[in-house]
This record gives sequence, structure tokens and C-alpha cells, in this order.
Amino acid sequence: MRTFLRLEFLYQQMLYNNELESDWGTRATIDTLLDILAILSRGDARSEVHKELDFQVGALQRFQSMPGVDGGRLDHLVNTLTESRRQVSAIGTGFLQSLKDSEFLNAVKHRSTIPGGTCEFDLPEYSHWLRQPMERRQADLKAWIDDIRPICDAVSEILWLIRESSQPVDKLAINGMYQHSMQKDASCRLLRVTLQDGSRLFPEISGSQHRFTVRFLEWSAIGSRAVQTGRDVPFELSIC
Repeated sequence: MRTFLRLEFLYQQMLYNNELESDWGTRATIDTLLDILAILSRGDARSEVHKELDFQVGALQRFQSMPGVDGGRLDHLVNTLTESRRQVSAIGTGFLQSLKDSEFLNAVKHRSTIPGGTCEFDLPEYSHWLRQPMERRQADLKAWIDDIRPICDAVSEILWLIRESSQPVDKLAINGMYQHSMQKDASCRLLRVTLQDGSRLFPEISGSQHRFTVRFLEWSAIGSRAVQTGRDVPFELSIC
């Protein structure tokens, strides 16, 4: 789940920056693309995504014979996940190879480890490419992004489904702390904590598969350290 959440976070950044016409937006897109490539290059992310899609499709199909289920909505979800699974299978195990073999991206990646290492005098080819028309840059970016899009889109769909699988429950953190013990047969993939809009508090979550703790911290300014609030805090908790 942590890997999936990091991929979703980076993928959203990349798509947002890719819409910006400035060369700074393109730089940010490339930087995020390289971060995603680094994550996908560790372990077998494609296999994990495929396994999770299989699990979610199987879980949804078990609802098809239950009364009161919106059949049209359920079929749409199953078909969407099945298509994602097909696309993830179709890209094969070597889907990252063209990105890894790109001399252009490798040069940017190598110089990115040096503070300011991608400036014009260090990477003149990169700076020249950044000055190309938006259409040219986006065409190149699309070719690179398309290699990872099936994985990233599948991760986004999986996380959306997990988040929507649980209804929020009202809870109260006494003196800013809430502790919860999980039942032995309980399944928890993700925790969601919701506070009222405009709250000056933020949650800090720690725990294990058996129990977890939510502490609410007060933030005032960047010059002082956040501390646990001493008052009771109402919030919504979703155990997904």
C-alpha cells in the first residue's frame, strides 16, 4: 500500500505538471517521471498490481448474486478492473526497458543527483529540448508516460476502490489521542482520517496489523514544533 500511495502521489504530480506550458513544468514532469521509474524498478511492481487487480475483481464478482446490488454499477467496475488487468498483462515484464535504455533520460537522471546539475551548461541538450515548442515536448513525454500509464492508472483505480470500500465512523480522540485494537479476523489495507474543514490539527498515525494509534497535533508555524493537542477531537475514521 505504501508503494501504491507513493506511485499515486507522483503520478498525480506528473500529470498536473505535464499540462503546464513552461519549461519549468516540463522539468517537473521529467523529475517526477524519473522518481516513478525508480520506484517501479525496485521489486516486481507489475506483479503486485496484477495480483491486486485479481483480488479486487474476485471480491466484486462475489457480490453479483447478492440481492440489492446495483448490477449495472457492479458490472462497470468489474469491466474497468478487467480491462486494467488486460493492459497490465499486455505491457509485459520488460515495459520499463525503453525508459531505462533512453540515453536522454539517463543523462538527466545522472546529473539530477548533483544539486543544480541539470542547468544549461551541464546539460545543453536538455536545455535545448526544453526550448522546443510545447507540442514537441509533449509528444516525447507522451511516449515515455505511455510506458508506465497502465500501471499507474491501475494503481489509481485500486486505491479508489479500497478507499470507497468503507464508510466513515464518528470517533473521539480523548486529549488528542485515539487507540484502536483490530479484531483477529479484521482486514485493514488503509486508514482514512477526516477532520473538519479549516482545522488547525493534523493526524499522525502509527501502529501494526493488530492495533494503531492516531495522535492529533497542533501546528502553528514552521518555526515551532507541532505538539499533541490537549483537547478532545471529534473526527471520522474509515478502516478500509
